[in-house]
Amino acid sequence: MSLQVEKLEKNMAKLTIEASAEELEKAINSAYQKQKGKISIPGFRKGKVPRQVIERMYGKEVFYEDAANELIPTAYESALDECDEDIVSSPKIEVTQIEAGKPFIFTALVALKPEVKLGKYKGVKVDKIDVEVTDDEINEAIERERENNARNISVDDRPVKDGDVTVIDFEGFVDGVAFDGGKGENYPLTIGSGAFIPGFEEQLIGAEIGKEVEVNVTFPEDYHEESLKGKAAVFKCTVKEIKEKELPEVDDEFASEVSEFDTLAEYKEDIKKNLEEKKTKDAKNAKEEAVVNAIIEASEMDIPEAMIETQQRQMVEEFAQRITMQGLSMEQYFQFTGTSYEKMLEQVKPQAETRIKSRLVMEAVAAAENIEVTDEEYDKEIETMAEVYQMETAKVKEMLGEKEAKNIRNDLAVKKAVEFVVENAKEN
Repeated sequence: MSLQVEKLEKNMAKLTIEASAEELEKAINSAYQKQKGKISIPGFRKGKVPRQVIERMYGKEVFYEDAANELIPTAYESALDECDEDIVSSPKIEVTQIEAGKPFIFTALVALKPEVKLGKYKGVKVDKIDVEVTDDEINEAIERERENNARNISVDDRPVKDGDVTVIDFEGFVDGVAFDGGKGENYPLTIGSGAFIPGFEEQLIGAEIGKEVEVNVTFPEDYHEESLKGKAAVFKCTVKEIKEKELPEVDDEFASEVSEFDTLAEYKEDIKKNLEEKKTKDAKNAKEEAVVNAIIEASEMDIPEAMIETQQRQMVEEFAQRITMQGLSMEQYFQFTGTSYEKMLEQVKPQAETRIKSRLVMEAVAAAENIEVTDEEYDKEIETMAEVYQMETAKVKEMLGEKEAKNIRNDLAVKKAVEFVVENAKEN
């Protein structure tokens, strides 16, 4: 395998990677072995057709695509090991030569890690964040707990009002014709929840049990169902049940039921303590973000688009992994939310760009301040990983390759760099 690197504009590079004719021949033969059982030619038993016969009938190129798909990943990984450049994007591959008896040549267009012209990073000024907990915030927390412990009481002597929990039957019509998905029976709906399209729930206020009412709405222009976007619709609705919330009294009994405390005073004090801890943590994160953003603004870097695109895809993949763990596929998520893979990529682009810039400037600070990670700090991180994955520390170390270990040390150095700039920041 040989490698040539051509640096291009805007921190891009073209890698020209060449594998030997012998490696190509091996890959072609491997493709033949995998496919021969699927090929039928008169006069030969299935799976016993000689490669030369197949190539004469279908052309020598018949196995080239599979051979290329087998060769490219290993050849590219070998090229990365040989390359001295810091590649920060997925490659865009183009095959430039594939012919039996000749070397296999392809190019990989990649982004290179951009240089950072670091601006001011010591003594950055940020606004001080107030972490004092007010009585209103304590009362809001108590109100949320009251809502969580509310009882729904059935009523039948009045019409629907805002905040009621109702059970309804409904059917929707556009231009007098019922549409798919527009019908529901015994559907639970809290008035004012915003669960239905704008304007629907408000028109049920005043409706009486058992009496049909018509609700006139217009579907939003960005509605997930293409055929309904911007369309006026009429829903024929019947309220079958009305329930109103009964909130508990705020007293010692309430406090003892929703907490480990016997009195309301103790419960309020605990709420205050928890809110203070949360606000302090949030303020720390906000200060960290403000300091890093200020350093980004003061610094210069030319980020290649391919680097941002790679980060976007990684973020969407991370999201997909999280919802998969919750038992939901991306296809289901797209269906429920009316979004798409392409829309998600666009949505995360600003965050992807910020994430890249944050990493680059903090790596630059770590280099400028000669921030290093000790073996003790590295070992502690491995121990933490071992606890998370419920593995022995030695086993985790054994599984990590040189590249992974280097990445962990880099991550720790970046964390230390963030701590450094925050400690040296000044609050207004």
